[in-house]
Amino acid sequence: MAFNVVVFPPNAEDPQIDIDLERFMGTWHVIQSTLPLWKSRKDVTITYTLKPSEHDPTQIDDLVEYRSKSDSPISKRSSVVGVDTLVSPSGTSEDAPSNAPKTRWNWRGKGWLMIATSRWQILGCHLHSGGTADDTSNDPEWALTYFEKTLFTPAGLDIYSRAPSGLPTALLGEILTKAKALGGEVGALAEQFFEVERSAPQDKTTSEPSRIGSINKVDVLNHVALTPS
Repeated sequence: MAFNVVVFPPNAEDPQIDIDLERFMGTWHVIQSTLPLWKSRKDVTITYTLKPSEHDPTQIDDLVEYRSKSDSPISKRSSVVGVDTLVSPSGTSEDAPSNAPKTRWNWRGKGWLMIATSRWQILGCHLHSGGTADDTSNDPEWALTYFEKTLFTPAGLDIYSRAPSGLPTALLGEILTKAKALGGEVGALAEQFFEVERSAPQDKTTSEPSRIGSINKVDVLNHVALTPS
């Protein structure tokens, strides 16, 4: 099966990525990364939920969940909760209109993490057409995201898969190849991709629910910059 993978460099003036934001919502599994943070973690997911609003800017709730590699696959996961705000096409901190490309976001933590911020972008994305958001067997959904350098971490890339089992080998290889071909910072980062460990599927009747709001402060400081947006 041939896959049409198109990715763009960060801060592209007019990235031709047509993202249906409502369809992008839901849970994504981080299957590949260059971020050192995930080398000692497993079962990493990011869940996006569109915040209802009649006014700009567009915002989405952002829930990151993970386990340490030494944790049981049925243990409660740690989580970090924040809000993503759409950034204007110019890349400034000004609020972006709702019709702006849905590719640039500013993350801000909730609660005591309100002072923590970081910038991230969608460099490529495929959302399948038809069926349900979970029905991706014949048309796998994926995303390539870029995280800007912060006070505590280097810049990095993640590859998301909608399916917990990951992506077909050929598709993953094509995403990696296209990311490397961008050259520059992203191309160099793409040479450093590693697989993020995922536990084998567990019986849902024995697994424990995620603990939303349980935050490892060290992980947060390793993941975001404590700088004003």
